Amino acid sequence: MKNILPLLALLLSVSVTAQEKHSFSLDEAIAFALENNRTVINAENDIEIAKKQKWEATATGLPQISITADYQNNLKQQVSLIPAEIFGGEPGTFEEVIFGTKHNVNALATLRQKIFDGSYIVGLQSAKVYLQISENAKKKTDLEVKKSVINAYGNVLLTEENIRILEKNKEVLEKNVYETQKTYENGLAEEESVEQLQITLASVESDLQNSIRLREIAYKMLNITLGAPIETEVTLTDDLDNLAIQNTVPGLVEEQFNIENNIDYKIAENNTKSQELLLKNEKSKGLPTLEGYINGGYLGFGNSFDFFKREQEWFGNSMVGLTLNVPVFSSLGRSAATQRMKVELEKAKNDLRETEQQLQLEIQQAKSDYQFSLEQYQTKKRNLELAERIEQKNQVKFSEGMATSFDLRQAQTQLYTAQQEYLQSMIDIINTKTELEMVLHNANE
Repeated sequence: MKNILPLLALLLSVSVTAQEKHSFSLDEAIAFALENNRTVINAENDIEIAKKQKWEATATGLPQISITADYQNNLKQQVSLIPAEIFGGEPGTFEEVIFGTKHNVNALATLRQKIFDGSYIVGLQSAKVYLQISENAKKKTDLEVKKSVINAYGNVLLTEENIRILEKNKEVLEKNVYETQKTYENGLAEEESVEQLQITLASVESDLQNSIRLREIAYKMLNITLGAPIETEVTLTDDLDNLAIQNTVPGLVEEQFNIENNIDYKIAENNTKSQELLLKNEKSKGLPTLEGYINGGYLGFGNSFDFFKREQEWFGNSMVGLTLNVPVFSSLGRSAATQRMKVELEKAKNDLRETEQQLQLEIQQAKSDYQFSLEQYQTKKRNLELAERIEQKNQVKFSEGMATSFDLRQAQTQLYTAQQEYLQSMIDIINTKTELEMVLHNANE
């Protein structure tokens, strides 16, 4: 037992030491996530899969070589009857004969090459479009991950700043309660004054404890978004005030919107191209196909298995040829499939037009939201300054007996609301700017 305890202590210390630690600015956090987020990694894998599928489609039109080997052991050979008179026998009688040998080996190598196949040409085009779809999906994933990192990073900063403010408010309230309690004990204040302040203090303490719990959740959510182990110790080097200032770009709402740069539009375009190729593929099935081939092989025969011996005799053979397949009648099956693909293509075109209109509306909404967040930020900042002055004045009045505890509590509650609204306005600037940039030129990100 004495030996086990030090070992456990050593293992515990090693595990604590091995815990990962990272320090990130917002840009560094985004860069880290774009390399380590599991969704991003899967999207990169999808691109690799698309590249391999593109080569698979290409390879079907290149020369194909196959080798086959066939061995037969006639355990009981088939007997045939032929007229005996062929061998000088009595007419009307038959002789039993066995054709062939007991052991046969056939080895054949075949080279095949497509000469014309409409489906193959369409398949090559489809493979290229599929790769584009995967690449655009990767861009879309990167944008969504970037947005998630900004939200998660901002939530951590918001929680940290909220805790700092609540701790400061708690400190002020504890001082108020202490001084008012002493004044009450000396008979210079009413008990209600103490109780009013205690109510406010209890509410702030509850909010503080809740914020401390939320902070742990916010850090874990950030780690998941980054693609880091959930218990990774992360330090954020940016602060909420600086990020809000950096993201205050009034001229952004005047930037022109090129719909072709939007990734959602590109994805809708890919879908239309894909449906066009499917229709083209159905039409190509009515075209003839032509394939050339050449083969060569050797045959070996024997009544005993001597194929690995030098004296075994082998007979060579070879052939060259063409295979032409001309579709003639499919009981209108190809026609129905072609008509179905035409309807699917029309649906894809409608979706593209719908996406275009939705994006036009989305850009207007994003610009409006960002402009509103800029205005709200300035408004909430002024409101906070006013609420702080009002609360300070009521602090002085209360200490001098010129204001009641109820008046002070109202001023404090107003201040706390202004503090929360100001914090939220900073987060709103960061998030709405992210949304606007994603719509404006996200395909170039």
